[in-house]
Amino acid sequence: MRYKEAENWVFAKLAHELDDVLVYHDIKHTADVVRAADRLCYLEGISQHDTIMVRTAALFHDVGFCEQYMDNEELAAGVATEVLPQFGYTPEEVATIGQMIMATRVPHHPHNKLDEIICDADLDYLGRDDFHPIADNLKIELMHYGIIKTDKEWDEIQVKFFNLHRYFTSSAIKLRQEKKAAHLQEIQSRLSTY
Repeated sequence: MRYKEAENWVFAKLAHELDDVLVYHDIKHTADVVRAADRLCYLEGISQHDTIMVRTAALFHDVGFCEQYMDNEELAAGVATEVLPQFGYTPEEVATIGQMIMATRVPHHPHNKLDEIICDADLDYLGRDDFHPIADNLKIELMHYGIIKTDKEWDEIQVKFFNLHRYFTSSAIKLRQEKKAAHLQEIQSRLSTY
């Protein structure tokens, strides 16, 4: 697996093909998810081979946004399936990576530890100090696409989402759950002021 070459390919694609309105699902988000996946793989004691697999899935998980906004996971898995053999990934590795990408579809339904790690990495920011600016960028995107119209609607969606979401790995729970709960409380407080 020639991960670095795959990484260069993905970042070039994202730089040239992502719409400028994607201020959440951008290159920074992909890099952030790769970093979070790396950290969780280390903390969960994942082998070097499987860490590269998870890192690759994180790298490709949002390339579907180059084509369309909604239901883009299948597109991302398709791109990975088409491109990864060029970088030395076996058919079995490609299939596993495709499954991990599909696991990032919300609501999450991971099938194994590697799926759990990428799901936790994708939403790592929910329990971090930089949550608010990242969430604001997602709100901008959703407003642009007409998915939400008002700040109140955004906060209502966030409360629902927070209540449905859960971290799967013990490492993510330990690292992020407490701060995530605090963010939910802030959003609920703000919602009561509308």
